[in-house]
Amino acid sequence: MTDPAPYFDRHVFFCTNERAPGHPRGCCKEKGSEALRDHMKAAAKEAGLGKRVRVNAAGCLDRCELGPTLVIYPEGVWYTCATPGDVDEIVKTHLVEGGRVDRLMLYPDEKVPAHRARKAAAAD
Repeated sequence: MTDPAPYFDRHVFFCTNERAPGHPRGCCKEKGSEALRDHMKAAAKEAGLGKRVRVNAAGCLDRCELGPTLVIYPEGVWYTCATPGDVDEIVKTHLVEGGRVDRLMLYPDEKVPAHRARKAAAAD
């Protein structure tokens, strides 16, 4: 028996978790993740990816301090994004072209995204 073809080529899990106001870790929802997720859904549809890519809302992805965060499977690539422009870049570069948006990628041991750490160091 062989496995069936996947229903979608990729799944994007976009954190929209909401924590109580004032929670020390914050949450993606208070950082605008729902609007960014909606923007990604529209951008993916506009790029013609509607039948190949599924953009889902996700509960907590446990990277609250880095949010809004998302992960794309089957690759398992994690991103942070703050603007619709960031989302557009992820859609174009990762979902359409198959590349990576290095400046927005998150790595397993990061507490602060690398691009933000470099920016902070340059300001010192």
